[in-house]
Amino acid sequence: MARGSETAPRRARRHQAQKAVHRVRTRLRRSAVDYFRGGASDWWAFGALLATVPLLSLATVAWPEWCPSEALVLPLVAGGLLLRPASLLGLYAVVATALVLETALMDAGRGVPDPVTPGTILVVAAVALTGLLIAQFRSRVGVPWRRGGTMLFDLRERIRAQGALPPLPGGWHREVSLRPAGGQSFSGDFVVAARTGADRRTLEVVLTDVSGKGMDAASRSLLLSGAFGGLLGSLPPHAFLPAANGYLLRQNWDEGFATSAHLVLDLDTGDFELLSAGHLPAVQLNAGTGRWEEISAEGPLLGVYDGAEFHPAKGTLRRGDVLMLFTDGLVERSDRDLSEGIDRLTGEADRYVTTGFRGAAWHLIESVAKDVNDDRALLIIGRE
Repeated sequence: MARGSETAPRRARRHQAQKAVHRVRTRLRRSAVDYFRGGASDWWAFGALLATVPLLSLATVAWPEWCPSEALVLPLVAGGLLLRPASLLGLYAVVATALVLETALMDAGRGVPDPVTPGTILVVAAVALTGLLIAQFRSRVGVPWRRGGTMLFDLRERIRAQGALPPLPGGWHREVSLRPAGGQSFSGDFVVAARTGADRRTLEVVLTDVSGKGMDAASRSLLLSGAFGGLLGSLPPHAFLPAANGYLLRQNWDEGFATSAHLVLDLDTGDFELLSAGHLPAVQLNAGTGRWEEISAEGPLLGVYDGAEFHPAKGTLRRGDVLMLFTDGLVERSDRDLSEGIDRLTGEADRYVTTGFRGAAWHLIESVAKDVNDDRALLIIGRE
């Protein structure tokens, strides 16, 4: 009985010790995850930058010709990119103290001029102010101090993946090319596509041009691309644009309109319907005649008024036919008519009639609208 009474406390202590070890491991694991995600404390970076300040100050005292006092801006620049505002202010206090100590150590008795001149103070103060503004901006928008750039990179790659067209059965070719204004990574043009229907033999593609261009339209484009991707395939084809119009109206944006073209293509027969919300007409190459024909559908802009109706234009893609959808940045100019821009596009596309349109989307944008400061998008679907 004595042995049993002694064993129970031991088991209780061992159990408590195991729980304590488990709590420590859990905290360490969470700290590690937060650290790599960017949500952890910045004390590692703060400590490293603090350590560089006295090293730079000592180097300035010993070798002022090789390490001037302005070298203290280096930890300030790094701090503006890595630290939170509170930590950054602490770093500024240490740098200011270092400047004072440098002045005291390098006195006039050594025969060298004062290393901390008014110009030095102005340079350090300007860099410190810039770093503080950057840190406050990151803190205000909630961007992690370490993962801000990575987050934008991941977002860009997700947008590209979402705009990829699904694989098509043999005999069909599809490709899309998006070129943001000014060579940026985010565009006001986007594409969403899906194979729909019970047997997935219907291709639905939506090409949308949000008002504005480049980064000005990027935030609205990101929101709409996610919403349109969720609507596509969840609704009957004729219900998509009315639902998209209602969604856009509910946002109450000051500049909230968009144009959109919705293609519904039967991959067995080649029959298609094109619905348009104020979008430019599509052009179709008739392989039998070798001519390009415009396919126009009627419908108002998205986000203008409720109860809008969209009437489809119908057609058929036969063997050798090609259908191109594009945004206004590819064909519109202030110094020429829209029809001239479409003629130029189809004229350049004639070069690919004999060789095939594989890889043609990117080259057509390069040929027709390479140096245009506007978002450009081109979608090509051909039946081989």
